[in-house]
Amino acid sequence: MKKTYFASDFHLGIDVRFSSAERERQIVAWLDNIAPDAEAIYLVGDVFDFWFEYRHAVPKGYTRLLGKLAALTDSGIPVYFFIGNHDMWMFRYFEEELGIPTYRQPIVRELSGKTFFIGHGDGLGPGDYGYKFLKKVFNNRLCQRLFSGIHPDLGIALALYFSGRSRQGNPEIPEFLGPDKEWLVQFCNETLDKQDIDFFVFGHRHLPIDYVLKNGKSRYINLGEWMYSNSYAVFDGNDISIEFFHNDTGKVFGRRP
Repeated sequence: MKKTYFASDFHLGIDVRFSSAERERQIVAWLDNIAPDAEAIYLVGDVFDFWFEYRHAVPKGYTRLLGKLAALTDSGIPVYFFIGNHDMWMFRYFEEELGIPTYRQPIVRELSGKTFFIGHGDGLGPGDYGYKFLKKVFNNRLCQRLFSGIHPDLGIALALYFSGRSRQGNPEIPEFLGPDKEWLVQFCNETLDKQDIDFFVFGHRHLPIDYVLKNGKSRYINLGEWMYSNSYAVFDGNDISIEFFHNDTGKVFGRRP
């Protein structure tokens, strides 16, 4: 039976529990592992800790991952890429070089009769107004042109520095905060008032979450991350579950009946 896979928040480019290069090898090994039964693969944002496409240059590295993605699409396995808050300056490189559609906004898609709402998750739900303002600034064409005028050696170094500073100011919280404090839970419940969705699939939160929403049947799935947990989701045509690659201690948070 063919399956659909979802993963996010690889944050390649920074060293944490493993170096970025070691983590990239893990990700490529995971892609090799799932390829035989993969109907499609969704990469749901923050694949890179920073990415900016200059006119004639892209960030150095990631050749193993890029080569593997090219091999997957060449073999007929569709791959879909969603812009995250760390790689929001992804433009058309993946589409033109790898044949991978790139989405800047969440999408609604039907898979085997189930309705999915898929997106990175940043800027959704109440609160986080400071980030929502910054996102508008970063998506501004003038700001992008100004940044493109900085030499890549300096521009990428500055971006990685500020990314690290941001992470230090927002340490990982390995717990589910409950529906009143989880903005994406609130977003999902509000969306259900307008349309029927079976599964909401997001990244961004850095916590593997499987949470049943207010209607008692729809679920919010957060994909977690690959800096520590190596978590991903798999849809078998009927149900979706969170699994872990080379991590026997992985934990799923949230509420299931």
